[in-house]
Amino acid sequence: MSEPTGPLRQWDRELVWHAFTQMAEYEPLIFVEGRGATLVDDTGRELLDGVSSLWCNVHGHRHPRLDAAIREQLDRVAHVTMLGASTPSTIELAHRLSELTPDGLRHTFFSSDGSAAIEVGLKLAFQYWQQRPDPRPEKTKYIALGGAYHGDTLGSVSVGGVARFHEMFRPLLFEVERLDCPDAWRLPPAVEPDQAAAFYLAELESLLAREHPRIAAMVMEPLIQCAAGMVKHPPGYLAGVRELTRRYDVLLIADEVATGFGRTGRMFACEHEQVAPDLLCLGKGLTGGYLPMAATVATDEIWNAFLGEYHESRHFFHGHTYSGNALSAAVALATLEVFEEERTLERIQPRIEQLGSRLEELRYARGVGDVRQLGLIGAIELCVDVAGKIPFPWTERRGQRVCDYARSKGVFLRPLGSVIVVMPPLCITESELDRILDAVAEGIEYAVG
Repeated sequence: MSEPTGPLRQWDRELVWHAFTQMAEYEPLIFVEGRGATLVDDTGRELLDGVSSLWCNVHGHRHPRLDAAIREQLDRVAHVTMLGASTPSTIELAHRLSELTPDGLRHTFFSSDGSAAIEVGLKLAFQYWQQRPDPRPEKTKYIALGGAYHGDTLGSVSVGGVARFHEMFRPLLFEVERLDCPDAWRLPPAVEPDQAAAFYLAELESLLAREHPRIAAMVMEPLIQCAAGMVKHPPGYLAGVRELTRRYDVLLIADEVATGFGRTGRMFACEHEQVAPDLLCLGKGLTGGYLPMAATVATDEIWNAFLGEYHESRHFFHGHTYSGNALSAAVALATLEVFEEERTLERIQPRIEQLGSRLEELRYARGVGDVRQLGLIGAIELCVDVAGKIPFPWTERRGQRVCDYARSKGVFLRPLGSVIVVMPPLCITESELDRILDAVAEGIEYAVG
């Protein structure tokens, strides 16, 4: 390894404000190159990207197909406003999303990141009820789940439920109807696993029966709440939510910012239970992890509520400077094409099985309370009291200690408190995935002792 040169490390420590990072303790980690599932830092050290650069890299770093798409678009135009104008790549991407997303979702509003996609969904739902053919202006509230994370802008924080992240900002937030997290592992007393979905759905129905005249939408991550610690919902819960929201005339907003684009083994998590939401929020993997872009895809019914003559002011008063950016759209199109060309969803099935097998090996390791998996999403929760399902206090940084150890073994991971997340790019090879899980296993032994 070579020693880093120049003032970058000092500038990074003193001038760059890193998200969710205590800058008084930060030690710079500067990546200068990537290829496939590997990143290279400024000392020349190679690290396997075990978290897909925060769950967004899909086909690997420096994929030639994606690189070429950006270069080709640069020869045309890099960006024009979406306010009353467009570019071919943006139009083609909207068309492709209308073909790929669950039935009935046809109209795409582009934004820049997942938080913005959620904001768009919340505002679309609100405005829809104000101006549909039979307006319901009293429907202004939202249902969200405990432990939910939907982003860090104020609307997305309002429907979020991670107190440690957002409690300080509570005076700025709007109130929501909050349900208990439908956790398939930490069940309420006397509730058996095969009763869990019915139990949580009964709680939802009780709320809807009482409050549905005032509820505009329910927002949720389908199947798994990622930033909550990769908490899995009981099978059937998503389908039940869809049935109940339809019955009580409440919109369903599905947050697939993290779960979309192959992470769960299918293109979208909603497909596992044949669910089509009213609004689908996408981000992260949309561009293969190359450029910022997000999307909120809506049904005809919602779209039609915004149509009318100019003087009626029915259009959507919301926008972003870089919405529908041509470069982002071009690489997003290439990302979707690679799924087909490389048969990605088929090709990752052995890696999904491998991840499941390796996680099961860790289930009874010292300090491991639970292991969870959905597709190529894996999680290991460390517990100080395994029988009681009590995690190590986040202040002890047990998860971070595992990740620090893994880094010494050439694996880059980032924990969620006491939960070790393994979410590699979909291009991960058998040997690379084994290296990641070997480092995690050794790291747990080191951190738990």
